[in-house]
Amino acid sequence: MSTRDPNCPLCQEDGGALLWRGPHLRIIEVDDPDYPGFTRVVWHAHLAEMTSLSTHGRDLLMRAVYVVEEAQQSILSPDKINLASLGNMVPHLHWHVIPRWRGDRHFPDPIWAAPRVAVGQEPEEWKARQAHIQALLPRYRNRVIEAMNALLWH
Repeated sequence: MSTRDPNCPLCQEDGGALLWRGPHLRIIEVDDPDYPGFTRVVWHAHLAEMTSLSTHGRDLLMRAVYVVEEAQQSILSPDKINLASLGNMVPHLHWHVIPRWRGDRHFPDPIWAAPRVAVGQEPEEWKARQAHIQALLPRYRNRVIEAMNALLWH
C-alpha cells in the first residue's frame, strides 16, 4: 500500500493551518469562522481506516485526539466537543475535533446539517461569544503544541 495518493488532498497539502507536525501525524486548524477551534488530527500515510494502523499507531493517533480535546475543554470551555472520523468525502484517516456551544449555527445537530440560524441572524450574545473564543485561540494553539511536544517524550 502506498503511503501517498496523488489524488488525495490530505496527501498533497496540510488541509488547514498547521499547528503541529510529527513523524506520523499532524494537527491542523480548520478555517471555519462559525466553529473557532475546529481542529483535525491527520495521519500522514494514506490509510482509510483505523484498523489499518498498528496498535501503536492507533494509540498515538487517539492520544493526539485526546490532547486536542483536552486543550479545547480547558481553554475554550465549549458546551460539548464532537469527535468524528468519517472519511466519506476524503478517505484519508483523520479525526475532526469540534468544540460546540449551545446556540451555535447548527446546535444541537452536527455541523454538516442544515443550519438552524442563518448568516446575519445570529443573536448578539452569539457574536460576543465568538469574539471571546477568538481571543482564546492563541492560548489553545500553544497548549496543543506544548502537549504534543511533551507526548513525544513519554
